[in-house]
Amino acid sequence: MSDQHGTGYRSSGADPRRQSLAMAIRAAADRLPEPGEPGFAKAFDRFADKRVVLLGEATHGTSEFYRARGSITRHLVERHGFTIVAVEADWPDAAVVDRQARGLPPRPDQPPPFERFPVWMWRNAEMSEFFAWMRRHNSGRPRAECCRFYGLDMYNLTASIASVLTYLESIDPTAAATAREHYGCLTPWQHDPSTYGRAVLTDAYRKCEEKVVEQCRSLLEKQLEYEPHDREGFLDAAQNARLVAAAERYYRVMFYGGAEAWNLRDTQMFDTLERVLDAHGPNARAVVWAHNSHIGDARHTELGSAHGELSLGELCRRRFGEAAALIGFGTHSGTVAAASDWDGDMEVKTVRPALEESYERLFHDAGLSPALVDFGERRELRNLLGTQMLERLIGVIYRPETERRSHYVEASLPSQFDAYVWFDETRAVHPLTVHSEHEGVPETYPFGL
Repeated sequence: MSDQHGTGYRSSGADPRRQSLAMAIRAAADRLPEPGEPGFAKAFDRFADKRVVLLGEATHGTSEFYRARGSITRHLVERHGFTIVAVEADWPDAAVVDRQARGLPPRPDQPPPFERFPVWMWRNAEMSEFFAWMRRHNSGRPRAECCRFYGLDMYNLTASIASVLTYLESIDPTAAATAREHYGCLTPWQHDPSTYGRAVLTDAYRKCEEKVVEQCRSLLEKQLEYEPHDREGFLDAAQNARLVAAAERYYRVMFYGGAEAWNLRDTQMFDTLERVLDAHGPNARAVVWAHNSHIGDARHTELGSAHGELSLGELCRRRFGEAAALIGFGTHSGTVAAASDWDGDMEVKTVRPALEESYERLFHDAGLSPALVDFGERRELRNLLGTQMLERLIGVIYRPETERRSHYVEASLPSQFDAYVWFDETRAVHPLTVHSEHEGVPETYPFGL
């Protein structure tokens, strides 16, 4: 039974060392109210001086994670001057929401955002509530003081190409015609780019890389000419051009498997975050939302040490040092919104209780929820938990029948994160729409994260 209010330590019959670790977690953890209650976000004032605060999630479909990140973000924006929210979502889709959040009209012929698999990840009631807050917050504020919403990801190839072409048509029709020619080689694959890697093995598509890179370079070389007309429009178009080039390479290397595709994606997300911060000046600060596997430091997981994967969080630590805070989120049991297969329908699935030898079971046995553990403040606990254990990662795919193999990795939780937010029993997000047929591409190896 869940101990939502921290009524006591649980003993699950584990060995004495694990019982001792669970008790140490209980002693070190800060008890939190529920995310919707006053005071929840105040516990995160300790991170208010950071340049970048990264907020994770152990799944892509848990209501408590979304509500908690929304509460923390609102507090950091309203009380501490953060002005950027950057999320694990596609740049062009997020740009549509950003305009709505600032009360701006949509761009011409702009399709609705977040209609690709996994639809529920951003089209849910929890995000709708957060977007409504953004619009209220930005209403009447000077442009420079508005809270901005950016996507760090690169999957929506079709929208990125369309955004570049729309921008060039408005400012330089001749350049737009050239861009259409350059992007022509990608046209057959815009709606199914996951098959592109196989196609480039043929002579007909081997030069596609050169064309999309040349298009990106051509646009950037005209910055001084284009930017004075519409600085924000140029930033958006230039980033979309970069994303097309990055996506071309991503789908090419994904065909062969391995860590290269993952690393390219996380490096691209980090580069996008840096460009956004640079565009808003040296005092700009950002809150980042992404899966634990992205915002944690991959060097302290088997994915990094054994498979050569890096992560957005690792790159932020290298770049920003102590000015970056990496905050993971975890749960023991409940329900989650996820699919069984790539591009499958969303299902509300039961999350199995965490495995006995996992970090999640230790936090469950500690008997506090919700709770926050600040590993920076709790050095002794950090040392006690430093040995790698199992950590659960659920992405847009959840397969309980193969959970140990499919959803657990070895990791050192206190080295991977600066802090950890715990919800013992959680519930699935509330989708606004569910599509039975999805356009788009499979998510990434290994967990659909």
